[in-house]
Amino acid sequence: MTVRRVGIVGCGQLAQMMAQEARPLGIEFSFLAEGDENTACVDGLGTIVHATEGADIEQLYKAMGSPEVITAEREGVDAGLLRALEAFCPVYPRPDAFEKTQHRLREKTAITAAGLPVSPFLPANNYDEICAAVKQLGYPAFIKSCEHGYDGKNQWRVDSDESLAAIRDEVSELEYVVEKGVNFSREVSLIGARTADGKVVTYPLAENDHYRGTLLVSTAPAPHVDEKLQSTAEEYLSTLMNAWDYVGVLAMECFVTDEGLLINELAPRVHNSGHWTLAGAETSQFANHVRAILGMELGDTHAARPAVMINMLGVDKKPSLQNDGVWLYGKSLRPGRKMGHVILLDDTQEALAAHIDAMLEELYGPSKRPA
Repeated sequence: MTVRRVGIVGCGQLAQMMAQEARPLGIEFSFLAEGDENTACVDGLGTIVHATEGADIEQLYKAMGSPEVITAEREGVDAGLLRALEAFCPVYPRPDAFEKTQHRLREKTAITAAGLPVSPFLPANNYDEICAAVKQLGYPAFIKSCEHGYDGKNQWRVDSDESLAAIRDEVSELEYVVEKGVNFSREVSLIGARTADGKVVTYPLAENDHYRGTLLVSTAPAPHVDEKLQSTAEEYLSTLMNAWDYVGVLAMECFVTDEGLLINELAPRVHNSGHWTLAGAETSQFANHVRAILGMELGDTHAARPAVMINMLGVDKKPSLQNDGVWLYGKSLRPGRKMGHVILLDDTQEALAAHIDAMLEELYGPSKRPA
């Protein structure tokens, strides 16, 4: 039997879970580490190749075992490297999807070009331009670097002239997007997968709860979601995937407002808010990503019971309370670092809410929040 091999650029927990979920399908994996990237998460899951500056791309490809297809576990990957690898096999999602989503201005422009709504925004390249943009958009406003901003890093909320003045020394001569603050009731995310021949599956919307800019809890299906909200989100995601000729899993984070859904961010990969699918859906996002990029039939995304994923931030010990799975990534412990996650299932949203509360207290103490 011919062995099918997937190459993954990146060696973190997302690559780890992709391999763990798809190996039972008879698929082998190899991993390409960039620079001094830590590879502990994927040790023992396949061949690990290190890409050094100026490395011969064909040699890298062959060292990875000449995979049938290559994907990536993060949007911050070197798009030039992906384009070079395309000379030897398909790369999914395609490099232009990474180029769009790894830069906030390009991402927002691509979303609006597809006719989809985002919060009002303006570009800025220094503090003076940030001030001019805030004056035009009004308070509150959010200032985000176009690159290298995630989990609350390189992002600021300003509510007044005083708070705007306070960040003067923190911003530099970089590219920024200034977003108008919008009134929203909650953030939800939709995970979908698309094959090269245009077949699309989506999961139930998840509701996300962040702490200090980092995802803490995702609950799916999102409580009190009607069919209209779900179908609108599915329409948005399908529109983007078809417009981009997208292959693989795409994650879309949205704000729920009185005027409807606004798209906040996209991720061209498996996503933290979809980890609940490991135990809460018939087929996980990780397995469906691999199925999609290999042209296999996509798996069932049905969720039989309400599910929740709780990130273990700065915590690496398995909880004693009943749960439906604990995933530890094998990373070195650091305050606030994503060390793993726990999944809980229950028969009703009400019962699940009590279960979440108890688990947060065990993980983080009486505050129920990370240190």
